[in-house]
Amino acid sequence: QVQLVESGGGLVQAGGPLRLSCAASGLTFGTTPMGWFRQAPGKEREFVACISWGGASTNYADSVKGRFTISRDNAKNTVYLQMNSLKPEDTAVYYCAGRKGIACSTNQYAYWGQGTQVTVSS
Repeated sequence: QVQLVESGGGLVQAGGPLRLSCAASGLTFGTTPMGWFRQAPGKEREFVACISWGGASTNYADSVKGRFTISRDNAKNTVYLQMNSLKPEDTAVYYCAGRKGIACSTNQYAYWGQGTQVTVSS
């Protein structure tokens, strides 16, 4: 049974940093591309960032480029999202996801976490 458990969400002031973590179990993490998505109230879930299974390839939504960094530690079965220069519009529930295959992608994810709330105050 695949489990993805996010942590690290919370309340932060605009301009501040926050780091999200996602611990994975029940899958071969080292060969699973991983992604982060978010969903703000009243909006559809949107892609934030992804990383290939080896970590060599990453991709970001335009809205977070230059501010967010995705990384992974395959020895710890964990993927991270370092968020800097946070803005109120980054407020959302953030979800960790895993997909089959080897490539980083903006869609077609098979495994999802339960989400962690990030709130950015102005």
